[in-house]
Amino acid sequence: MTEQRTILRRRQLTALAAGVVAALTLGTVSAVSAHGAPSGDTASTADSAITAENSPIGFGAGTTGGGNASATTVTTLAAFKSAVASDSAKVVKVSGLISLSGQVDVGSNTTVLGVGSSSGFTGGGLRLKGKTNVVIRNLNISKPVAPADGITVQKSTKVWIDHNTFSADRDHDKDYYDGLLDINHASDNVTVSWNKFADHFKGSLVGHSDNNASEDTGHLKVTYHHNWFSNVYSRIPSLRFGTGHFYDNYVQGAETAAHSRMGAQMLVENNVFRDTKVAVTTNRDSDVDGYAVLRGNDLGGAATEVSQVGSFTNPPYSYTAEPASSVVSTVTGQAGAGKI
Repeated sequence: MTEQRTILRRRQLTALAAGVVAALTLGTVSAVSAHGAPSGDTASTADSAITAENSPIGFGAGTTGGGNASATTVTTLAAFKSAVASDSAKVVKVSGLISLSGQVDVGSNTTVLGVGSSSGFTGGGLRLKGKTNVVIRNLNISKPVAPADGITVQKSTKVWIDHNTFSADRDHDKDYYDGLLDINHASDNVTVSWNKFADHFKGSLVGHSDNNASEDTGHLKVTYHHNWFSNVYSRIPSLRFGTGHFYDNYVQGAETAAHSRMGAQMLVENNVFRDTKVAVTTNRDSDVDGYAVLRGNDLGGAATEVSQVGSFTNPPYSYTAEPASSVVSTVTGQAGAGKI
């Protein structure tokens, strides 16, 4: 027992140190608290008052973006394109809502940060292609007309997508807009946290094709935590080939939510589902089923379709999954743009 306590304390101190460093490099003054528990442990009721982090937890841990580089504030599409193009360390603040069509490519070692509660992009989105170490926070990204996603993470690693609001509408055909957040082509080590996804058909696709096993197998490691999915029809998320940890999310109004397919391993933990038909499925729309492990969820009457119980039960990082009983209050109070 003494040895276990020592290991636990070391992990908590490591998590605290990482949070302090990230808080300094992101220029924030928020208090940092060590919520890390041994891998796979869940929070007790006394520890359930979770607050948003200043650094990523999960597979994307260690992502710092532009770090403490001097910030550049932009108000136009042309200025934004120029500011984010290189791979040198940079912090780019977006002030105001910028219209665009298609996507803007974002370079490595970049932090993109919205100013206030209403800055961001509408009509298109951002793309990370073959990049590493990117942070995207506090943006409103709306109505990405196909073939553009709100954000595409393609063949990229070390990505933190946090406290953004993604939205469209469900007045058009399901293919009028593309995905709100798609992660594909062997991308790795991504954390998606404290975002709001609203009013859309295709939420978040991880792994773009059943025919991409040779590239994707062994990659597509993604953590989703404390996100709010409101009136999103499906892909919450849809995961092929990879390894996904989906915990402490709030899902409202979905047809199908978490979808594991093509041999993917998904741990679905301490989430809340409301007005949702199928909370978790492993046997739809692909020739090969996926795997899932469910624990601590409040299904709210939703069905589950788990044809194969998975082996991914112990994520390789420290985290605290707060109990489902407090998830709705925490997530609705803190997720989305304008909350950091």
